[in-house]
Amino acid sequence: MTAFSYQKLMGWLLLISAGLVAFHQPNQTAALAKRKLLADRSKSTITYAMSHPMHSFEGVSRDVACVIVIDDANKVESVAAAAKVSSFDSDNANRDSHALEKLEALKYPKVTFASTDVEQDGNKLTVAGNLTFHGVTRPIVIQAMRQDENGQITIRGTFEIKLSDYKVEKPSLMMVAVNEEVKVRLLMVFKNTES
Repeated sequence: MTAFSYQKLMGWLLLISAGLVAFHQPNQTAALAKRKLLADRSKSTITYAMSHPMHSFEGVSRDVACVIVIDDANKVESVAAAAKVSSFDSDNANRDSHALEKLEALKYPKVTFASTDVEQDGNKLTVAGNLTFHGVTRPIVIQAMRQDENGQITIRGTFEIKLSDYKVEKPSLMMVAVNEEVKVRLLMVFKNTES
């Protein structure tokens, strides 16, 4: 084989190799592309827990809108969520009605959250962001755990707020006000489109 034909053959092989790499690259990129996942409303909840000197109680919203963005490294990049204040149920209609009055639910119908920073270390998530509640927006940090299983991503998280930070008048029972600390638990379930 002459030097010319050998060089020509090598050139063609390099072109074919480059073409194969270029041909396979879009599939690899697509597999690692960012994904936006919406929470399954039938499986996702937000639960608040409060206490009063006479008893403790919880309220649950099963009507939660939540979206996460998964980056190309399969990590949570951002989070946004919203729930109607009227969707929380504490199994006591009188208490819920009284809470809606104190929360001025007609004027401030939703509680929302938007992340400003998400750190993921293995399955542990630290989500910083802004919570808007009763017309007041304040920064909070949510500590959460992520579990990928059975084609789903499940995120469980917790945080605490004080009613006074959001200018909410504390509800009372028998003229005694509830404690102002509110503990919040999140359960968000997403169908993992990559599974």
